[in-house]
Amino acid sequence: MIDWARYAAITAGVMISTPAAANQNVIKLSRNPANWVIQSGDYAGSRYSQLNQITTTNVGELKVAWTFSTGVLRGHEGGPLVIGDVMYVHTPFPNTVMALDLNNEQKIIWSYTPKQDSSVIAVMCCDTVNRGIQYAEGKILLHAADTSLIALDAKTGKEVWKVVDGEPKKGATGTGAPLIVKDKVIIGVSGGEFGVRCYITAYDLNSGKKIWRAYSMGPDSDILVDPEKTMSLGKPVGKDSSLKTWNGDQWKIGGGPTWGYMAYDPDLNLIYYGTGNPSTWNPLQRTGPDGKPIDQKWAMTMFARDADTGVAKWAYQMTPFDQWDYDGINEPILAELMIGGTKRKTVTHFDRNGFAYTWDRASGELLDAGKFDSQVNWSSGIDMDKSSPAYGRPMLVEKYEPYKTGTDEVTKGICPSSLGAKNEQPASYSKLTGLFYVPTNHVCMDYEPFKVRYHAGQPYVGATLTMYPAPDTPNLGNFIAWDAAKGKIVWSKPERFSVWSGALTTAGGVAFYGTLEGYFKAVDQKTGKELFKFKTPSGIVGNAMTYMHDGKQYVAVYSGVGGWAGIGLAAGLTDPEDGSGAVGGFASLASYTATGGSLTAFALP
Repeated sequence: MIDWARYAAITAGVMISTPAAANQNVIKLSRNPANWVIQSGDYAGSRYSQLNQITTTNVGELKVAWTFSTGVLRGHEGGPLVIGDVMYVHTPFPNTVMALDLNNEQKIIWSYTPKQDSSVIAVMCCDTVNRGIQYAEGKILLHAADTSLIALDAKTGKEVWKVVDGEPKKGATGTGAPLIVKDKVIIGVSGGEFGVRCYITAYDLNSGKKIWRAYSMGPDSDILVDPEKTMSLGKPVGKDSSLKTWNGDQWKIGGGPTWGYMAYDPDLNLIYYGTGNPSTWNPLQRTGPDGKPIDQKWAMTMFARDADTGVAKWAYQMTPFDQWDYDGINEPILAELMIGGTKRKTVTHFDRNGFAYTWDRASGELLDAGKFDSQVNWSSGIDMDKSSPAYGRPMLVEKYEPYKTGTDEVTKGICPSSLGAKNEQPASYSKLTGLFYVPTNHVCMDYEPFKVRYHAGQPYVGATLTMYPAPDTPNLGNFIAWDAAKGKIVWSKPERFSVWSGALTTAGGVAFYGTLEGYFKAVDQKTGKELFKFKTPSGIVGNAMTYMHDGKQYVAVYSGVGGWAGIGLAAGLTDPEDGSGAVGGFASLASYTATGGSLTAFALP
């Protein structure tokens, strides 16, 4: 039985509905390492736990403590939450949420499945995934596939309120985890492959009322920028900063999806998130009136926004005039790093384009941008000369530009592929070592743009891809340790397939992650030495997490192959060009794992 008195004590004050209380209480709950209250572990997105019962010396003794079948196949991204004696789990479509009693053999306390039209599956780009539920003020917040944002009573599973965020019939879907800040629930939207003009929206935590919405591109009033106060690389963005970088009305079907994990700095009251690819993937259909490249702001951008108003404090575009589908949605991670001998409050982001960016989180000053995969070749580097007119922009390598090659022509050997040197799988920052632990892809591609017309609700992609391992090794992935202060890889551990699992680091000196074949692994944070592995029932695309119950530390992870890399297995696809080339690139994955949907929890004997 649940000790609801203990539950109430753990969440003391959480039911208070004043705006500041929700923020402060979520922070308070996340500071108790026995809980795992936020998908990213904390507001900083560090995915680091102070728990240290499991260490580098005893992690090899881990045993399976318990398992739980979710009853759903397809890709299981994200991870469970733990508050006190209750674990909350979620699934891919149909987005079932369950509460489990950790005091009573994980008995199901309640189960909730939202009512959704199954036709939404047809417009979900890269599997029917969901990246996680969130908790605040006694509520569980679910962002469902049909874009509905649903607040559930954490105690009973009953609907408290429900709002619809977008239009699935036009290609908008919900796959990202919400971010809860003060009295607001902030969500983004998927749909860049369908020509949706994407956005993030803040809703009232207590009522579901829309408070503000910020689009990725369009007029200043839509994208919530102040032309004189919103900064980019130390300068005001200026009037019509987005409109000036699109040809005609293309911004109205401009993409810029916002489905990645977000972070929040309570002191600055800023939220951080990335925007994705412009529509279409064919860059020759997105040129300016003169037929030359044009930036398409603010797709492919890291934004810092005021949590109360949504107005952008600063913005930085990672990949102007994207020609490779290098979505910029990957998670921001907040830390304090020694940069040039000075301690700075930073935000670090491992972009799909293969560069690890570190900015000053208050001003947006670019502090470092280095390659975190050795085979990145589309750009020779980021121009760091502040006196240069190209400051902060990637220096392109012409032979790897599809724009230069032309429509219906193949540009070969581009590294990384559109999967990115890292995709949505979140990295972890260890306060123990000061290093970032990054699950990566080591995949290159051939890219063939083709002309495509926009039709609402129909794919608006415009490119055919072929994917394969980078030329230096046969492996498709690495798990790396990255020193952001020095902009370099400390160590790299090769994996047969892309590492599509979110990382976890702990005060015990261990880093955890999963593999597409289904192995759950533990390595030494300092050396990368493998200390433990266990084959789970299916490939792992979920995020490792940890919690403590009755004095024992547990580490848990979903297994259930899927996501973009595993879409062939998850959806039963066989054409090598399906899944934007991922089916062919990961064809051999079927020899190592099969579909599934379960949670495995580990503990010391």
